[in-house]
Amino acid sequence: MRLGHRILATGVAGAVLLPALTATALAAPGDTTSPVEKARVDRVPTPKLAWYKCYDYAECATVRLPLDYDDPKGATTEIALLKVKARNAKKRIGSLFVNPGGPGGQGTAIAYQSPYFLGADVLDRFDVVGFDPRGIGFSSNVACFKSTRDQTLALAGMGIAFPVGAKQEAAYVKSAKAVGKGCSTTGKKLAGAMSTAEAARDMDVLRRAVGDKKLSYLGFSYGTALGQYYANMFPDRLRAVVVDGVINPVSWVGTPKTANRILDDRLRSADGAYKALREILVRCGKAGKAKCQFAQFGDPVKNFDVLAKRLRAKPADVEGEKVTYADFVGAALGWLYDPGGYEVIDAMATDLWKATSPASSAAQAAKARKALAARIAERRAEVARQKEAAEKVSAKDFPYDNGLEAFSGVTCTDGLHPKKAGSWPALTAASDKRAPYFGRAWGWSSVQCARDAWKVRDEDAYTGPFNRRTNAPVLFVGNYYDPATNYNDAVSSSKLLPNSRLLSSNSWGHTAYGTSECVTKAVDGYLVGGKLPPAGKVCVGDTQPFADGSESAPQTRGPADASAMAPQAAATGNGTKLPPVATRVPTSILLGTR
Repeated sequence: MRLGHRILATGVAGAVLLPALTATALAAPGDTTSPVEKARVDRVPTPKLAWYKCYDYAECATVRLPLDYDDPKGATTEIALLKVKARNAKKRIGSLFVNPGGPGGQGTAIAYQSPYFLGADVLDRFDVVGFDPRGIGFSSNVACFKSTRDQTLALAGMGIAFPVGAKQEAAYVKSAKAVGKGCSTTGKKLAGAMSTAEAARDMDVLRRAVGDKKLSYLGFSYGTALGQYYANMFPDRLRAVVVDGVINPVSWVGTPKTANRILDDRLRSADGAYKALREILVRCGKAGKAKCQFAQFGDPVKNFDVLAKRLRAKPADVEGEKVTYADFVGAALGWLYDPGGYEVIDAMATDLWKATSPASSAAQAAKARKALAARIAERRAEVARQKEAAEKVSAKDFPYDNGLEAFSGVTCTDGLHPKKAGSWPALTAASDKRAPYFGRAWGWSSVQCARDAWKVRDEDAYTGPFNRRTNAPVLFVGNYYDPATNYNDAVSSSKLLPNSRLLSSNSWGHTAYGTSECVTKAVDGYLVGGKLPPAGKVCVGDTQPFADGSESAPQTRGPADASAMAPQAAATGNGTKLPPVATRVPTSILLGTR
């Protein structure tokens, strides 16, 4: 889960005069790109991008890059790019590369969506460029099974939010091992060349291809890992790098000391999710039943646990469909991604409480079940709309869904993971004690990476150091109540890079840009003008749970993959409020989406 350097150019032959370097962005001479990395990327000829008009207002291109940068004249892989041109060509600064996260999120999709979430100054001054990392989206796809049929049969045990109980755990482990085996054999060629380091090398070559001497970059969630890899591998090639929703790269990769810990025990996403949920429930209790329905039954913190135990003992019957404990936790985690999702969590917990309470009358229980069924149907309809939107942006039909394989091709090759997949039940149970509900939900996402399952490696994966002095600052953005990228990772990651700045935000949801006007202005100001926010700056999110004046409806961002960004988003009226964000979870754990 990932510089405000301004360059002067002469105003001749289509070149533009770039803004002067501001005092806040000036940096002392830093580290340089290593001779090994220089040899890898600089000997690759600068690609010529044959842009063509696509999807109404964008431009698209594909380029072939080395599969192995140690063999630049050998096998290649195709990379897809999408660009939204700067609105003010005369004041254009250059290109801003964007990445939504994942791993597995599509850079092409977030670039396409940029007019609906990036600030006006950024859109005026930059060509917004996204590329789908190798193996992903419209780029050459990793495929770890020979057919959709083989894949479907192999993944049969993973068709749940996360496993609960010995029977489900055994089936989940069996499928996870099949994924690891498939990617280490059938999908080996590409799965073994998908590490974040390869994406960083690709981005450096593409930076040259778009004509930029230094990189401007905005990355969310796992995209912060990509930004930090680039900053450490190419520390003298940065112009302005912002990473929001930060993954600590040392925790992502692991160390010999932490090698036998599951990934989330290092990243602590589960801890961040529980922190956010508990704070919502505490605020619910303080707000009272007039503002929070779930408070009518007593202490919300206590009763959420009571409700969870009820569902573990017996799934709820909602209009003929079962809602399990894992469904409930998965849905809660999904809505924690949304700044306004607390209202849905409140309503969902209230309906389920009534539907499962022995004290409820038959009429009350039936009414609650009907209300909950309506919410499930609404959410499923939203997921269907997202998938339909993705198809509208796609020039292809993808009957083979490689989402899990794309996530795994990066996650499993980047870092160290425990030896045995069979150890996950005990390890995730321990995580759940530390971070109730979410220890299992997050912990199971990396089981296919167990060393007895995932055998393919990328010999050129980057494992550090992650403390290089960059030629210009990296701006880290951390959100106190982020349920996917723990705020502590933003703090610790910013301390790794000597020449960096941390911007904190008392915000809700996953990532902070777009959820806080303060954060958005600070990020835009840095990207465009090179001005860093003051050291120690803390912003406040525009939406606060159960507070007067907060927005009453959940805002349109859930933990959907970036490939599902709706091109019709302008019709929602959200303007430039929220960026699309892809979760680190390999497949969605939203209720009804798996």
